Amino acid sequence: MKKTLFSAGLAGTLALSLGLISASAQESAGELVAENATTHWFVELSGAPTADGRSAAQVKAEKAAFKKAAAAAGVRYTELRSFDVLFNGYSVQIDSVNRAKLARVDGVKALWPVEVIQAPEFNPTYGEAPDLAHAIEMTGANIAQDSGYTGQGIKVAVMDTGIDYDHADFGGDGVQRSNSAVFPTSRVVAGWDFVGDAFTAGLTPVPDPFPDDCGGHGSHVAGIVGASGVVTGVAPDVTFGAYRVFGCTGSTTADIMIAAMERALADGMDVLNMSIGSALQNWPQYPTAAAGTRLVNQGVVVVASIGNSGPQGSSPNGLYSAGAPGVGAKVIGVASYDNTHATQKAFTLDPGGTLIPYSGASGSPPPPTSGTFDISKTGTPASLDDGCTAAQFAGFTAGHYALIRRGTCSFYLKSFNAQNAGAAGVILYNNVAGALNPTVAPPTAADPPITIPVVAVTNVNGALIDGHVPGATVTWGSATIVTPIASGGLISGFSSFGLAADLSLKPDIGGPGGQIFSTIPIELGSHGGNSGTSMSSPHVAGVAALVLQARPDTSSQDMRTLLQNSADPSLWWGNPGLGFLDNVHRQGAGMADVVGAINATVSVTPGKLSLGESEGGSHVETLTVRNNGASGVTFDLSHAPALATGPQNNSQNAAPNNVFTAITYLNQPSTVAFSAPSVFVPAGGSATVDVTITPSAGLPDRGLHGGYVVLTPQGGGQTYRVPYVGLKGDYQTVQVLVPTATGFPRLGRTANGTTFSLNTTGAPYTMVGFDIPYFLVHLDHQSRRVRFEAFDANTGKAWHRISDDEYVTRSSTATSFFAFGWDGTTFVGKGNNANQVLTVPNGEYIVQLSVLKALGDANNPAHWETWTSPVVTIARP
Repeated sequence: MKKTLFSAGLAGTLALSLGLISASAQESAGELVAENATTHWFVELSGAPTADGRSAAQVKAEKAAFKKAAAAAGVRYTELRSFDVLFNGYSVQIDSVNRAKLARVDGVKALWPVEVIQAPEFNPTYGEAPDLAHAIEMTGANIAQDSGYTGQGIKVAVMDTGIDYDHADFGGDGVQRSNSAVFPTSRVVAGWDFVGDAFTAGLTPVPDPFPDDCGGHGSHVAGIVGASGVVTGVAPDVTFGAYRVFGCTGSTTADIMIAAMERALADGMDVLNMSIGSALQNWPQYPTAAAGTRLVNQGVVVVASIGNSGPQGSSPNGLYSAGAPGVGAKVIGVASYDNTHATQKAFTLDPGGTLIPYSGASGSPPPPTSGTFDISKTGTPASLDDGCTAAQFAGFTAGHYALIRRGTCSFYLKSFNAQNAGAAGVILYNNVAGALNPTVAPPTAADPPITIPVVAVTNVNGALIDGHVPGATVTWGSATIVTPIASGGLISGFSSFGLAADLSLKPDIGGPGGQIFSTIPIELGSHGGNSGTSMSSPHVAGVAALVLQARPDTSSQDMRTLLQNSADPSLWWGNPGLGFLDNVHRQGAGMADVVGAINATVSVTPGKLSLGESEGGSHVETLTVRNNGASGVTFDLSHAPALATGPQNNSQNAAPNNVFTAITYLNQPSTVAFSAPSVFVPAGGSATVDVTITPSAGLPDRGLHGGYVVLTPQGGGQTYRVPYVGLKGDYQTVQVLVPTATGFPRLGRTANGTTFSLNTTGAPYTMVGFDIPYFLVHLDHQSRRVRFEAFDANTGKAWHRISDDEYVTRSSTATSFFAFGWDGTTFVGKGNNANQVLTVPNGEYIVQLSVLKALGDANNPAHWETWTSPVVTIARP
């Protein structure tokens, strides 16, 4: 159906980003900020792109017909990019009035917001020594390398901030250059800079042929895939394509991503890694997700980070927060596990001569390489606001290191107060178990920098130091220490939950992403540590490269199943001692296992079971087991349940300051029955088995349940698994139009298209410029369709549809909203285009909002929610 006027859109984030770039309904001089204010739109045409089998001539003819129809309709827009291969259409700049006209042009299938994806503040830690070796042991990549599989002959595309191809670990000469023109190189054999150094969303791109990295993120990602030098990546002999979509800082846009994807295809890349995505934009139909699927259909393995909106992420968003393109139907969406060990620099604590490992805080200089300093403290291991006020430093001895506990205020403020008190440096310690990787970068450009060294230690070591103060000293040197990470091998606290909006199983698989040391640009220090699903995604991309070398006949269509069949699920990150497997909708099939994938002689399809909703009770699924080995195998069939989660409460009443985080973990295992207890699969043959999965009676409605179907060979050998996940009950009972503290939906108005006031007085709209009615709507869950219709307020006469948006994402916070505008026109008709466009006369109208729930049946009234507006008075001059 037609997409008209506003399609609700969110700004996105890189997988390592510190937060969503979406506005919330914050009061500012009586005005509210909409989170879908944009003039940048994808125009999707009705016909498929060439990747779906259409000829270039057909696509060209369709575009010509569209442009002619748009001109005839008087639509004014600026074309930004044109796409033929992975998407059929354009990205355009257009105002709200012309956007309404554009949506009704013959040949337009849909309008999609072009997401803005914010680049992360890439501030790698400097305290660690090269320890990517620990991470590659987690997936068995080290064993594959020892067996001669290094990714030789495989081309891996990295869509990111570029690659520092002067770096010695990428085959360069190690000489720092700015935007080096020594390209391509022996390792980075293809690529393109789509944007230029100064680009950020809203500026005009200045492309060039040299995708050098000045941001840092892309080089870190590429090093995980295949560095060879001080750091050894997963597949150290791959060659790279570098597709730079970010400037040195700032943001990029989803249309630039699709342009890069089409270029990677044209350059003959075998694997594409995208450590980038749009949080909450988790419909597989979104253009970047759909383009990723088409790229897989064209023979490229596509791997993407699933996002950092997990419970301990900087912007937790609970269930259904996996982002595009990782939610693409054939894209491998990757979760993150914490590294098992950290090789860290250490200082010596006296008395006792104890080596204390530390991480350097980003945004501060490193500590000295020698010297001994006294330590003073401003609090205790019980302090909640240690170091948060200047008064706490009264009596502090200048020249000492300050020991400060985490809590209440920012690391920057604690360090700034210590700096003002004359401290020689700061030792921060955690207030919970686990590592601490702080940043003390100034929060704004007006804030002074931290000029003293700041390092971080665990809560245990912080308490140890505290027990020796006064009288304790810190001695700096070159010592290092390898320490196990308590959460090693468990899902990272920041890793996002699935599912996708259509209840498809996401993420698909996981890789090491927490505390990973890798390459960074020479000018940033050559090597550093970072965490995120940005780091786990390239690890899996490297695993795919190893598999392609070892098994060159593996198709892009089969790679995900091969990796999922051989993956190893992990225990629950919240309390592994209880022995529960972590949620399938958070870890997918489990940790990637490259040795298992290379050695697999059996495939089980489908590689994952997305059960959808179970309103009718049980699901019956059929698995096909194919044996490519030299002898027949009998598999015993069993079930390994994983933890379930309860229904998500997105209401602001549940978590007013931290929405979408109230996750309930439940030990409510599903019941799984098989058509037979075992299955024999002859050599070179196949067999099928039916699996009946029933959610637990104790699981609340709308809870998500999951687990693993396990195939264990009799007599020993490799075990294979298939993950499953489903929603118990009726998905369409999830409420979308949840009233917020500000009472949305509401009628509003704007003077600029971005900030809104509530129209509580019933003042008429002149329909001139921005003086048109806007409907401010909070959407608590993803919606299949959001439709507005106009009616005469006095007679009830239907004036037909105002807009009809499909595959709409949800609001990013408990109080945020989307603004849907009405230019005074409506349309009549069915299908993709209007048969008749009407301009309603001056008068009084009410507008009905109708929301079709995700996966809802448009013919079932129970699957819709509605709201009727106050009277809208149109009074054109």
